[in-house]
Amino acid sequence: MSENRKPLLGFVHKVPDANASGNSGKTHCPSCLGLFKAPRLLPCLHTVCTTCLEKLEPFSVVDIRGGDSDTSSEGSIFQEPKSRSLQPQIGILCPVCDAQVDLPLGGVKALTIDHLAMNDVMLESLRGEGQGLVCDLCSDREVEKRCQTCKANLCHFCCQAHRRQKKTMYHTMVDLKDLKGYSRVGKPILCPAHPAEELRLFCELCDRPVCRDCVVGEHREHPYDFTSNVIHKHGDSVRELLRGTQPHVEALEEALAQIKAMNSGLQERVEAVAADVRAFSEGYIKAIEEHRDKLLKQLDDIRVQKENSLQLQKAQLEQLLADMRTGVEFTEHLLTSGSDLEILITKGVVVDRLRKLNKVEYIARPGVNDKICFSPQEKAGQCRGYEVYGTINTKEVDPAKCVLQGEDLHRAREKQPASFTLLCKDAAGENMGRGGDNVQVAVVPKDKKDSPIRTVVQDNKDGSYHVSFTPKEAGVYTVWVCIREQHVQGSPFTVTVRRKHRPHPGVFHCCTFCSSGGQKTARCACGGTMPGGYLGCGHGHKGHPGRPHWSCCGKFIEKSECTYTGGQSAPRSLLRTVAL
Repeated sequence: MSENRKPLLGFVHKVPDANASGNSGKTHCPSCLGLFKAPRLLPCLHTVCTTCLEKLEPFSVVDIRGGDSDTSSEGSIFQEPKSRSLQPQIGILCPVCDAQVDLPLGGVKALTIDHLAMNDVMLESLRGEGQGLVCDLCSDREVEKRCQTCKANLCHFCCQAHRRQKKTMYHTMVDLKDLKGYSRVGKPILCPAHPAEELRLFCELCDRPVCRDCVVGEHREHPYDFTSNVIHKHGDSVRELLRGTQPHVEALEEALAQIKAMNSGLQERVEAVAADVRAFSEGYIKAIEEHRDKLLKQLDDIRVQKENSLQLQKAQLEQLLADMRTGVEFTEHLLTSGSDLEILITKGVVVDRLRKLNKVEYIARPGVNDKICFSPQEKAGQCRGYEVYGTINTKEVDPAKCVLQGEDLHRAREKQPASFTLLCKDAAGENMGRGGDNVQVAVVPKDKKDSPIRTVVQDNKDGSYHVSFTPKEAGVYTVWVCIREQHVQGSPFTVTVRRKHRPHPGVFHCCTFCSSGGQKTARCACGGTMPGGYLGCGHGHKGHPGRPHWSCCGKFIEKSECTYTGGQSAPRSLLRTVAL
């Protein structure tokens, strides 16, 4: 049993009426509008009469979502792709929310019975002087009394017969009018496999209520306990799911309020810009009037485009909110009004539904903005041979078109400031020419991802941004540059940070002979040699550079960075000598 929602991008599903969650929604079928008769609980937590469900036209579908399919009522835009396998199903559509319900093998009558709704119908009928209630025994005459022992509604004739039977003569009989103040008058829930036995036990292995005959038969050797003993554990798990679902309702209501406010602000902004356009056009005759009409048409197109985006997002969030409310209201009603057994019977459907609702992802902020402005001083070309001014600007930065520039994009020195420049462009590749964009930059060491470096972003107010940072250690760093939570062109990229100054491992000497005290094995990077078996350099001998130099790399500047790499080209057995 499952239900699936068609994508919201294709069309908008109908939202249940507000009264569907009120008192009438608890006792009246949303399809036939009459009191529930054999109500069935659907996976979307809507309740419909069995006969009404049987009248719905079933259809054959092929489920390609896999065996563990997610059949929640959220659209496909909220679901992640899963492995596909063909599974034929027979389904119907919920008459309340149009959710697809895949029927089990037993058809409509195999769906979960909503015992809570049956109890509400009984109470509703009692408040109406018993109208609509028929005798549980003869199913023919109207009810007059109720046997509190058997929990059966009886007509006058069956009541007399009930009292004459030896087995039931001492049962307590109550007039219907005396039951109006009761909150529960439901019938005992009998085992579908053993109709003479009441469901009083709960099989922990099969996770469902059973009777005494079940535990000695099909559920032999299964762990079980009385429903009153296990209700606390299972009820607490449902309450925990409910606590996780309730904040989503508040978040969705807040999101819809923001969309409403944004829509109102958009309307006001459009009207304000239209007023500016008209005021600017009064000084011109036909050419300016024609130009004005063009501007208003462009503005209206922008409004329609933005409104359509807001309305689509609004419809999606309203549908999701309706699903959330249905889940929350039904679960709250179940936990506050349902008996232990009713909670346990309905728990599986409720838990499955709440878990699916809690996994739904949604954007809780408007998907468009109200960035529309009129620039009266900007040239708009010619109209009827006249130079006209005034354009409507909705220019927005396109992260994919932005450009990163600078010498420090891919290399830097530890403990020394490094910087680069971000040039913002629109979708057409033109410079924005203004600042104010939300630029986010993060510089993170690859081996210490939880220790980002502090960055400074300076807005130059001309569409360019100067980004600077100071790496504390040498290594490879990853740099993220984002605008509106989207990476710009070339982001992320890596920066190799070298040491601030590489010291010389050798000595700054005039020659190897002097600095080593005449050792024959001492070498020098300058490549000079001396006769007599000396491997290093000496004054006036072959290869000596003729001036002081570093023994490790051969550089002539004393305060310099060593370029010795330790490669094969470097002299081996180089002694770290000291100056004498």
